[in-house]
Amino acid sequence: MSEPPANTEPPKDAAAAAPESDKGPSKNALKKAAKEAEKAKKAAERAAKEAEQAAARAAADVDYAEQNYGKLPLNQSQERSGRVRAQISTFSASNDGEHVLLRARSKMVFYALRQRQHTVQALLTVAPETVSKQMVKWAASVPLESIVLVEGLVKRSPEEIKGMRHSLESIVLVEGLVKRSPEEIKGATIKDAEVHITKIHTISEPESRLPFNLEDADKAQGDEREVPTVSFDTRLNNRVLDLRTQTSQSIFVMQSAVTDLFRQSLQAQGFIEIHSPKLQGAATESGASVFKVDYFKGKAFLAQSPQLAKQMAIGADFERVYEIGPVFRAENSFTHRHLTEFTGLDLEMTIEEHYHEVMDVLDNMLLHIFNGLKTKFSADIEAVRKVYPSTEFTWLEKTLRLQWKDAIALLRENGVTIGDFDDINTETEKFLGKLVKDKYNTDYYILDISTISKKFLGKLVKDKYNTDYYILDKFPLVLRPFYTMPDPVDPNYSNSYDFFMRGEEILSGAQRVHDAKMLEKRMVEVGIDPKDMQGYLDGFRMGIAPHGGGGIGLERVVMLFLKLGNIRNASLFPRDPKRLEP
Repeated sequence: MSEPPANTEPPKDAAAAAPESDKGPSKNALKKAAKEAEKAKKAAERAAKEAEQAAARAAADVDYAEQNYGKLPLNQSQERSGRVRAQISTFSASNDGEHVLLRARSKMVFYALRQRQHTVQALLTVAPETVSKQMVKWAASVPLESIVLVEGLVKRSPEEIKGMRHSLESIVLVEGLVKRSPEEIKGATIKDAEVHITKIHTISEPESRLPFNLEDADKAQGDEREVPTVSFDTRLNNRVLDLRTQTSQSIFVMQSAVTDLFRQSLQAQGFIEIHSPKLQGAATESGASVFKVDYFKGKAFLAQSPQLAKQMAIGADFERVYEIGPVFRAENSFTHRHLTEFTGLDLEMTIEEHYHEVMDVLDNMLLHIFNGLKTKFSADIEAVRKVYPSTEFTWLEKTLRLQWKDAIALLRENGVTIGDFDDINTETEKFLGKLVKDKYNTDYYILDISTISKKFLGKLVKDKYNTDYYILDKFPLVLRPFYTMPDPVDPNYSNSYDFFMRGEEILSGAQRVHDAKMLEKRMVEVGIDPKDMQGYLDGFRMGIAPHGGGGIGLERVVMLFLKLGNIRNASLFPRDPKRLEP
């Protein structure tokens, strides 16, 4: 039996429902959809903007100047580029626009770049393709006193910049442009130009904080009662840093000039330079002031002077010799003018007729030094005076020479109690120097019995000679070494002399005893066993010409010419009874 056919007719309500579905989304649905679409659009725009900003930040973080700065690898002499390194001392407005490469210490971002006593202002600013903000930020962080290699342009400075700063004492390699300055730059020795940096690399950086700032160590010295910003001991204990100041640089430029001028003068007069040993088998003057050292199984002494060697060189017919070398004195003295080791400028020469021939050579040589310093190093003198104020060192065209007796009389006239043969000690020397300055307006004089009379002294007073330099002649024999020739008229005195600057002794000299028997007798009189100096005596027994000479203390000349107040300022690494370091 078959099933009845299914009913395929739609329900009655279907026909009624069909018209509702044909109407589409409701208004609410459309509104909701529109909001969703707007929200999605804003989100997309926001995401696109953020992506754009992120891309911009990423682009900004790209350091397009990374090759222009940074720390250079350790210099182990890997290569030689052949590029010329510029010297700050040569910069001026005439170099405007020149591209330069130089090594200097940085004081930085305005930099003060320093080479020795010369400084130049340098500028580092953000510039497309050459100087990035990262480069500027890095440059500002370089430690003080670092050594830097700088490349840039020398430019004229648009205005004076007083606040130059950087991490001081780094050593930097700088590349840039030299620019002309329309106004004077007071913060540097180069007044009319500055360097616009394009490249800068550190070569060396300090490992720790500096013990003091160079500016504090280079402040003017005022009243001695004032408390200095940096103590003298602190400076000497950190001498390497202290020597970087402009003042110290100028002091040692002038010290070098003194030795150079010393050589020039003597070489032109037929002298030759010698180099004598500093280890000796016997004391040259007295055993009390010599350093004794172990010498294998025996004892030796550090030379108090090259005296014996100079005289033996004369005996060898060298005729005129000089030496620049160390001198050792075991004197337990802490005065402003004494060191246990200093540099001696010594000479010895044959005498034709009179020992004043030697005195004349010494005098002319010192005048050559004084004139050379004044004419060639005026900038260094002025730089030192900013820290150590002083009056200009003066001297006479013809040096004032006083004899010992006249000096004693002058002291007695002014209330000093002193015997005919008493030594003029440091304080008395200073007082005598003050009297000479007051009466003759000079800091340099020579005491010479034969050339200065009371009438001439009166003339000096009347004319008010302006001098800081003088000579004192005819010292008592008892005050001089055994090898000093006695005066032929009065054997209580001697053919010896000292030279003075600003009232203090800088040179001691004399005619030497050249007769072997007289020399041996003088040794015995002062307690020296002739057997201890047999080699020295043998040279005289072979025959030796009359001769004389003198020895100058280099540090004293520099100290007194510049009026530094303490000889340690004129010694690279001073040695005294309590200082062996650094």
